[in-house]
Amino acid sequence: MDMRLEVVVLPVADVDRAKKFYGGLGWREDADLATGDDFRVVQFTPPGSPCSIIFGTGVTSAPPGSARGLHLIVDDIEAARAELTERGADPSEVFHDEGGIFHHGGGRARVSGPAPDRATYGSFLSFDDPDGNGWYLQEITTRLPGR
Repeated sequence: MDMRLEVVVLPVADVDRAKKFYGGLGWREDADLATGDDFRVVQFTPPGSPCSIIFGTGVTSAPPGSARGLHLIVDDIEAARAELTERGADPSEVFHDEGGIFHHGGGRARVSGPAPDRATYGSFLSFDDPDGNGWYLQEITTRLPGR
């Protein structure tokens, strides 16, 4: 049976602030639906992604800003950083992990700059939304077999 990740729910404190932030990144607004003051669902989709995010009022009991480690994949990490900066996201510098292909949690073992020889899967940057939900961008130029 196929299973496709379709939606990730983000906990936010201010729905309109989050809507402005993600819209400012150039993400497509798919929905803004409410059934009253206590329930509102807003959906955005990053460019080129089959998976969307949802945030709103009454959609999660998780504390605002508690979503961490969300990954977006890009072909060119430097170009993506420039675009995020231009759009006001305040991304980190590009980094790679000192010991391997995937980054350690919490910022440990980060080495400034892209992966040596721009190895696919090896270069990252991070940014947070206004609530502190944490995103990573990972540069993938050639997929591993089976993907």
